[in-house]
Amino acid sequence: MITKPLGEIPEKTQEAIVMHLKRQGELTVGDLCTFLGITSMAVRRHLTVLQKDGLIESRIERQTRGRPTYKYKLTDKAESLFPSGGSTLAVDLLDAVYEQAGHKGVMDLLTIRNKKRIERLRTRVEGKDLAARVEEVAKIFSEDGYMTEWEGLPDGNFIIYQRHCAVHDLANQFRQLCLMEPQMMQALLNVKVTREKYILRNDPLCAYVVHAGVAPSDLNIELPSE
Repeated sequence: MITKPLGEIPEKTQEAIVMHLKRQGELTVGDLCTFLGITSMAVRRHLTVLQKDGLIESRIERQTRGRPTYKYKLTDKAESLFPSGGSTLAVDLLDAVYEQAGHKGVMDLLTIRNKKRIERLRTRVEGKDLAARVEEVAKIFSEDGYMTEWEGLPDGNFIIYQRHCAVHDLANQFRQLCLMEPQMMQALLNVKVTREKYILRNDPLCAYVVHAGVAPSDLNIELPSE
């Protein structure tokens, strides 16, 4: 049983399985055998324990030929094993602002905080070309616990992946937080950024396309009802 938050380097096989599922989204037993270098019997034994603990779940993927394949992914319960930026203080503060000024008040507070942070971070991207800025922005979000990666696309654009939401529980309550990330990306990259995948819409990760040569655009999110 995994009883403590996971670090970047897993110490046990079950921790390694959880980390691989976090990074890849869904994997088969065969995939895990390849990643871990152990037998399918050993992998299945660990998967059984993780399922019993409520940390992973499986689905059947039908094949055109042969037997169906089982694919495994993490459950919502597994999110508690990863670093979280949503401290009790942050929850209490946002709750207090919401009680006084509603969602607009929360948005105003988060916007002020985001602007101040962007100003502090600008020096890390100044004078760099777009690829270098994308790399630095990915590093900034990784430092915040978002398990961020990036890559260049054949059309000259870039994509930034966040395989973990460091504010998952807080963002479930205050969706305004989900606007802060692409706003910061646009401000630091100085080009348009669009979210293509979204953890809070049941995607395995958040993915943002960085549109080279396209000016930043207005961003919108769906806010919860009052």
